[in-house]
Amino acid sequence: MSADIKADNQPYDDINVTPMLDLAYVLLVVFIILTTASVQGVKVAAPETRSTSNLAKPQTRAITVTADGSMFLDAYPVTLEQLATLLGQYKAGNPNLPVVLKGDAAAPYEKIVAVLAVVKKLDIAQLGLVTKRSGQ
Repeated sequence: MSADIKADNQPYDDINVTPMLDLAYVLLVVFIILTTASVQGVKVAAPETRSTSNLAKPQTRAITVTADGSMFLDAYPVTLEQLATLLGQYKAGNPNLPVVLKGDAAAPYEKIVAVLAVVKKLDIAQLGLVTKRSGQ
């Protein structure tokens, strides 16, 4: 019987690392989800200006025109007709709808003018143009 007690007091030759690996995999999945969830919007090269103000407000709608002339409303691709329809719906829900226009410096000028015409037609008074400060 004393031989059995001695066998229980022997040091372990191996360590079970399965719970530690489970924790590492869970942390990896959480990290991947958090880093990909924060990526949103369409990246454009904004034209430069000397002074800018913070125009971001709650429920602000962002219109983006890329260098190739593609249009996006809140990071979703739209045509000019879809843009007018969606902005009209948002304007019906919020009469003081703020809109921000982000145009790439190389964007076709006629696309910017067409977006401005839609905004004017819908009588949206709060319009901001996104630029970046020179030297940044």
